[in-house]
Amino acid sequence: MKPSLVLCVALAAMSSASIAAVSPEKASKLGNELTPWGAIKEGNEEGTIPPYTGGLRTAPDDFEPQSGKWANPYENEKPLFRIDASNVDDYADKLSAGQKKLLREEPGYYMDIYPSHRTAAYPDKVEKATIRNATQCHTAKGGLAVETNCRGGLPFPIPQNGNEVIWNQQLRYKIGPGYSTTSASKSWIVDANGNVIKAAEQETLEEQPYYQVDRDDRKPNMYARVYSLNKYPARRAGEVTILADFLDPIDQSRRAWSYSPGQRRIKLAPEFAFDTPVASQGGVTLFDELQMFSGSQERFDYKLIGRKEMFIPYNAYEFYFDCEQDNQFKNNHANPKCERWELHRVWVVEATLKPGQRHVYSKRQYYLDEDTFGVGLYDAWDQSGELYRSMFLSGVQLYNLDIPYNVKNVIYDFNKNMYGVINDGLEGGYRFFFDALPEVQMSPGAIVQRKSQR
Repeated sequence: MKPSLVLCVALAAMSSASIAAVSPEKASKLGNELTPWGAIKEGNEEGTIPPYTGGLRTAPDDFEPQSGKWANPYENEKPLFRIDASNVDDYADKLSAGQKKLLREEPGYYMDIYPSHRTAAYPDKVEKATIRNATQCHTAKGGLAVETNCRGGLPFPIPQNGNEVIWNQQLRYKIGPGYSTTSASKSWIVDANGNVIKAAEQETLEEQPYYQVDRDDRKPNMYARVYSLNKYPARRAGEVTILADFLDPIDQSRRAWSYSPGQRRIKLAPEFAFDTPVASQGGVTLFDELQMFSGSQERFDYKLIGRKEMFIPYNAYEFYFDCEQDNQFKNNHANPKCERWELHRVWVVEATLKPGQRHVYSKRQYYLDEDTFGVGLYDAWDQSGELYRSMFLSGVQLYNLDIPYNVKNVIYDFNKNMYGVINDGLEGGYRFFFDALPEVQMSPGAIVQRKSQR
């Protein structure tokens, strides 16, 4: 057989390959010993992780629904204990490489460990769709794509491999059936000298067509779409960036557009993917590590290690809404007074660069909260095996909306000795709308016209 024919046959086999959904017997555990999204309902033996009892659905008395901010239901709690350089080795098995590096090398850094609260809660229809998806959803093309019959819930509540866990992360419920906006999402960079620099301020609009199951004007294979209007720095004010992601990124790769007021035209931007640095985040983040992972999985092999207990940033209401803007930063790390750490079970996935593929990283490690598939930790190593970057992705439960929300994060660039605080919505907060906009108002041209008329 000719080499070219062998390649064609191999590609055809990969494109048709589908990993089977779980059996009805396994799926019957959902809603029983497992939550509808596959987390273990029971707490741990030590009692340091509580059982799941329904999540947080009750707002504190001081919550103001129209404020764009969510009051802290645990404001009066005190830490159980503190981890710092003196006792980091006692907890090493529950810490990521990035956490241990900061604790050992930065004298002022510490982690206050609070009581664990399993606050995640979802709408009933999302839970039912997730249970249905367990026996119906399949990946294709070697795990790189998800078939379009998966809609409205997590695709793989009982994941069988690393690709499925990462797909759960990408398709996690975090917006609702409509869209979310921010008026002033900011990215801050703290350089090696401790200088705090505002890298960007953006107005954003984000939606998840994957959860807009009642609409027929969305492309069935599009799962996410986000628009960003630059408001700062002045030289980039008025620029618009648009990203759209698809369930089969091999057949339909990320579509990205950009608009420049100077050129007054919309153009495709194919470079907004993989290891291209995100300019609006000061270059400390790559496009495929937005919120831990974003885009196509094609350049790495993703291995599911299993579940383990880890200290992860959780119920971070103070970090999101109460830690004053200038109080967030220390010279070499985020202010630990603003952070809240809890013990939770996480899914662990290790990614290794495929032979022949190009990327700045050789290996990555993901720690994803079993209740949200979003909150957690992320580490990345360069081609020489040195720890390059680490991310701490925090989350809050939007208790009046049944949405586990996780976007604000701290990312450390150990190569350049700098870090960033990303997706900071302290000014203006975050707003959610449950009625999706018509497709005619969501096209790149319509968005740009609407923004440029302001």
